[in-house]
Amino acid sequence: MKREEILDGLHRSPKVDVCIIGGGINGISVFRELALQGLNVLLVEKHDYCSGASSALSRMVHGGLRYLENGEFKLVQESLVERDRLLRNAPHYVAPLPTTVPVFDLFSGLGNGIVRFLGLSRRPSRRGAVAIKVGLSIYDFLTRKRALMPRHQFRGRRTTLAKWPALNPEIKSSATYFDAWVSHPERLGIELLQDGLLAGAMALNYAELRRTENGQYRVEDQIGGTSVAVEPALIINATGGWIDAANQTLFSEEDRPSPLIGGTKGSHLIIDNAALRDALADHMIYYENEDGRICILFPYLGKVLVGSTDIRVDDPETVRCEADERDYILQSLAFVLPDISIRPEQIVFQFSGVRPLPASTDSFTGRIPRDHFCTVLEPSEGGPPVLCMIGGKWTTFRSFGELAADLALVRLGRKRRLATTDRPIGGGRAFPANIPVWQAQTAAGKGLSGGRVAELFARYGTDAEAMAAFIAAGHDAALPHAGYSTRELQLLIREEAVEHLDDLLLRRTTLAVSGELSLDMTDAALDLLTQEKRWTLARRAGERERFLTLLNERHGVDEDMLCARNEPRSTECETTAKSG
Repeated sequence: MKREEILDGLHRSPKVDVCIIGGGINGISVFRELALQGLNVLLVEKHDYCSGASSALSRMVHGGLRYLENGEFKLVQESLVERDRLLRNAPHYVAPLPTTVPVFDLFSGLGNGIVRFLGLSRRPSRRGAVAIKVGLSIYDFLTRKRALMPRHQFRGRRTTLAKWPALNPEIKSSATYFDAWVSHPERLGIELLQDGLLAGAMALNYAELRRTENGQYRVEDQIGGTSVAVEPALIINATGGWIDAANQTLFSEEDRPSPLIGGTKGSHLIIDNAALRDALADHMIYYENEDGRICILFPYLGKVLVGSTDIRVDDPETVRCEADERDYILQSLAFVLPDISIRPEQIVFQFSGVRPLPASTDSFTGRIPRDHFCTVLEPSEGGPPVLCMIGGKWTTFRSFGELAADLALVRLGRKRRLATTDRPIGGGRAFPANIPVWQAQTAAGKGLSGGRVAELFARYGTDAEAMAAFIAAGHDAALPHAGYSTRELQLLIREEAVEHLDDLLLRRTTLAVSGELSLDMTDAALDLLTQEKRWTLARRAGERERFLTLLNERHGVDEDMLCARNEPRSTECETTAKSG
């Protein structure tokens, strides 16, 4: 259903079983779960789907090795199970990632780890070989029955430096184990959303659920400017770092609950440096900075992803990677790879998001539990109860959504009809055992080149077949310097609730995060969006300014950087450079 059809349907029939607020990965997960059980579900997202913390993750799908030090064994085990499910259910986006830990000491960290395990607050410290060996042995033990990936192994100093000669020569040894990474997290969120939509549920981005003065609820549409009454039997607050702010709008002043969330900010950089990329030898380097803070760097879409910070924040709406965070990340990089220098212009993208951690008074953010749970709030004046999803990490979105859905089903007196544990996601369905053969057959059947189908398969998995059919059905043209085409973007705009330029360039595609976005490509995509949405020239100009401001303020990419990626430099870029 299109936006207008959903709003019209709610106007005619405002009753829904569940209204979910928050279209991040956890909100979409519970939306999918409930829709597949046959419930009448409405999801409302204030901004775009997966535009908050769900687009700012480290791109890791992992068990959480460092959580063992906090004694969070249950979370680590659950995370490892869900990691392995994602490797099976979403093989087009989730893949194994060999991960190497440089070791600088033998016994360091043992005492601190024991103290932290016992629940006593103490600053993090460097972990030595023995502590790392214990953690990795537990990791292997927890996955012994599935054994999808190799067990960990240690290397001595000489062997380590032979494979990674750029590492800090002060290392004593290294340990390698396997986790996983996700290439297109926002696209995976869209595929989960489509699962729920195909089951008959409804979803709106750029819309808000508001409580009126008489205790009723209305959905306010930010795109069309209209509002419509809605009568949910249950509300699920899945807004992550915004849970407390959302509760302010869902409850009367007398009923407003105490704070539930105490989020921390994590910032990351995308760096285009060939020496850095080559130094990793296709591994993630999972290392400790000199202050004991865990950092990561690994190859990502032809560049290198580096992060992250862990800073308390009060307002998730305004988070961005600040200059001191960039300095910290680069300093940590200089510690682990001392001979590789990064120039400012090689930072092609940056992003920051808020981890939705439970409210905590712990003085050290690393001690705050990473687990998830649900709590139900009952308005004293009557009306629907509000189920709040607290905490959670990207890897466990499915199990967290399942937990919340089961609680909702009990509340509503309904039964679960099917499980999602082994349900493939989007382009992971009917995933071929022989990818080159599948690509060749699809190329021949749709009349596209083998290279073009390979590009589409990397972006959409087996959904590339439908994309290829759409592309082949009309006149297509390449877009500037990006590997995308007009028909490809047209289908994304028409079928994936694209309402703003950043929806398309930041989340439906990887153009911005990969550092490939140029000003020419920005304008070409904007022209397509203007045509599809039938915008006026004034609206087009406003959308362009909105996007360029967002890209600069939130992601550290200014117009000069976009101009520099044009080949050759456009007349507009030359004019801008001269006037500047």
